[in-house]
Amino acid sequence: MQNTAETGPDALAPIDTTPLLDDPYAALAALRDAGPVHRITGTDGQPAWLVTRYDDVRSALADPRLSLDKRHATPGNYRGFSLPPALDANLLNMDAPDHTRIRRLVVKAFTPGRVEALRAPVQRVADGLLDTMAAKGRAELVTDYAGPLPITVICDLLGIPAEDRRDFLAWSDALITPDPGRPQAMKEAIGAMLEFYTALIAAKRAEPGDDLLSDLIAVRDDTADTTDAAGADRLSEDELTSLAFLILFAGYENTVQLIGNSVLALLDHPEQLSALRRNPAEVSTAVEEFLRYDGPAPLAIRRFPVEDVEIGGVRIPAGESVLLSIASANRDPHRFPAPDRLDPARDLSGHLALGHGIHYCLGAPLARMEAEIAIGALISRFPGLRLDVPRDEVRYRRTIRARGLISLPVAW
Repeated sequence: MQNTAETGPDALAPIDTTPLLDDPYAALAALRDAGPVHRITGTDGQPAWLVTRYDDVRSALADPRLSLDKRHATPGNYRGFSLPPALDANLLNMDAPDHTRIRRLVVKAFTPGRVEALRAPVQRVADGLLDTMAAKGRAELVTDYAGPLPITVICDLLGIPAEDRRDFLAWSDALITPDPGRPQAMKEAIGAMLEFYTALIAAKRAEPGDDLLSDLIAVRDDTADTTDAAGADRLSEDELTSLAFLILFAGYENTVQLIGNSVLALLDHPEQLSALRRNPAEVSTAVEEFLRYDGPAPLAIRRFPVEDVEIGGVRIPAGESVLLSIASANRDPHRFPAPDRLDPARDLSGHLALGHGIHYCLGAPLARMEAEIAIGALISRFPGLRLDVPRDEVRYRRTIRARGLISLPVAW
C-alpha cells in the first residue's frame, strides 16, 4: 500500500478499501506502517483521507478545525446518508455552540449516578434473557441476547412501547449494512423511521410519561416561544426528532456490537475467560480492553477541515472528507505494546473507542454498564460457554462504518 506522507494530494489515487472489510486489523497495520495518512475510497464511494496513527487520531478528534458540519464539505466531495432534516439535525453533524447547547440538554440522563440507578433494571433484563436461553441449551447470541438487551434498555429510557422495537431493528440493519440487491431499502427505512418518530413525539406530547423523550419534549415546548438574552437552552422541532433518533440508534447499535465482539474475544482467549470467571469483579476493567481490542466503531464520524490542515505531515485541503481510524489508533504499538493481544491488565488509559474531546460518546457510562452486566451474567450463568460453529464460519458485517457480528451461535 502506498505511503502518502510525502505525496501531494493531487497525485494520490484512492486506495481500495476491500482489505478493510476482509481483514481490517491486518490491513490497518499495513497502512499504519506505510504512513500516517492515506487517500482511500470512503464509505460514500468518494475519496477520503484516512488517519491511522494514535497521536494523530487523538489530536484530530479534538481539533476544532475539523468540523462535523456537512456544510463545510466541498460540493460534490461527500455523499453520506441522505437523511431528511428532521433526522439530520443531530449531534453527529454539529459543532459548538449548537453541539454544546443540545448535548447539555440530554447529558443529565447519562451521568454516572443516573446510569447506576439503571443497574438493577438492566440486570433483570439480562437475567430474563438468560433464563430463556437456558431452556434451549444453545443460542444465537446476537438475536437472543446482545441485541434484545440494549434495545430494551434504551427503549425503556426513551419510553418507546415494546411492540415498536422489532421494526426498529430492521430499520437499523438497513442503515448500517445496506442490501446492494435492494437499493431502495435504506430510503424506505429512513422514511419509516421519520414517520415513527413523528408519531411517537406527537403521542408523548399528548400524554407525557416518566421517560427521557417526554422530558425533551417538555424542554422543547417550554422554551420554543421564549427569548433569553443569556442564551437559554432550547430545541427546534427538527433537533428534538433528530435527538430521539440518535439516542435510540446509537444506544442500540454500539452496545449490541460491543457485547457480541467482547464475547467472541473471550471465546477466542479461553485463558482470559477463565480468569474473568475466577475474578468477576474485573469485568469492568475487561470491558475497557474489549473496547480497545475490537470496539464497535472503527471510524469516528467524518470530519471536514474548515481550512487546509496538516496531519502527520500530509496537507489536507479544506472541505475534503477526513476519516479518523479509531480501530487503527487503538492497535498502534507505539501507544499499546503488543496491541493484537487481548490483555485486560495492560494500561488502558487513553483508548479512543468512545472518542475524545467534546464529541466523546454521550452514552459511554450506559454502554459500559450494559456490557459489564451482559458479559458478567453470561459467563457466570454458562460456565461451559463455547462457539457452536467452527471459528471460520463466524461472520462480521461487511462495512467499515461499524464492527459487529452478523451472528454468534453458542452452546454450553
